[in-house]
Amino acid sequence: MTRSFRRIGALCACTVAAVTFAAAAPAQADDGDGFEFTLYAKEVPASGASESGPPPKVGEVFTVADDLYKTKGGSKVGRDGVTCAVVRVSGDQADVNCVGTFVLNGGPGGQLTAQALVTFDISNAAPAAYDVAITGGTGDFTQARGYVSTTPDGDYSRLEFHVTKR
Repeated sequence: MTRSFRRIGALCACTVAAVTFAAAAPAQADDGDGFEFTLYAKEVPASGASESGPPPKVGEVFTVADDLYKTKGGSKVGRDGVTCAVVRVSGDQADVNCVGTFVLNGGPGGQLTAQALVTFDISNAAPAAYDVAITGGTGDFTQARGYVSTTPDGDYSRLEFHVTKR
């Protein structure tokens, strides 16, 4: 599995993150009914994981875990876990359906779940930016909705959270 293919999973849901909101300095949005904040995810390599390999095949499933930071190289504020399945491969394009959970520490606290179907270029070593839908949450994030914008940023991925509550 190529690094870009594995990285897409990390960016997709990309998907679970732990955060101390005071440390992450979220901005209140819409009458205090939501949050906007940015975190940086750095992949935690799995033991024995390959950085390269054959192209993905339909039906392949992989997992990715990240540590989350309030700044690149700064304080660790959480973690995420993502499971992805390859659902379509056509030429140099692959569709990957990813589901993940962000575990958020501190106050507010809880978990956010997210999901995305991402199309990416298998031959490109650098993943593209994309958005992930927030599908729910627990704790202070009960009934959460919104999205996470993901952007490659060196060895990290920049995750911009836009969270609303019903």
